[in-house]
Amino acid sequence: QVQLVESGGGLVQAGGSLRLSCAASGRTFGSYAMGWFRRAPGKGREFVAAISWSGGGAEYAEYADSVKGRFAISRDNAKNTVSLQMNSLKPEDTAVYYCAAGPTVVHVRRNNSWGQGTQVTVSS
Repeated sequence: QVQLVESGGGLVQAGGSLRLSCAASGRTFGSYAMGWFRRAPGKGREFVAAISWSGGGAEYAEYADSVKGRFAISRDNAKNTVSLQMNSLKPEDTAVYYCAAGPTVVHVRRNNSWGQGTQVTVSS
């Protein structure tokens, strides 16, 4: 099982950028799909982005419509990390962001096991 620790959150003004990182333990990181979710105050957890595992062909990524064109997910298998570059941030991006792992992107989307998360606050 992969253990995940999120970092990189903070306070940023609208229009700014942040880069979140998720450090994963385990020798088989490269064989996991990875993803990011978020939970805004008073709302349920929502899918943000996911990236497939590196084996079996080219990587591909999926994004929520609300973040397409602004956020980019990437992975570094040598460092066992997955990152979320967030640009053009909006106040509605304010949330606790969580990392997730699974055998495929479908499994990531169905994830129900969560770590501490990292807080992102976007001021207007």
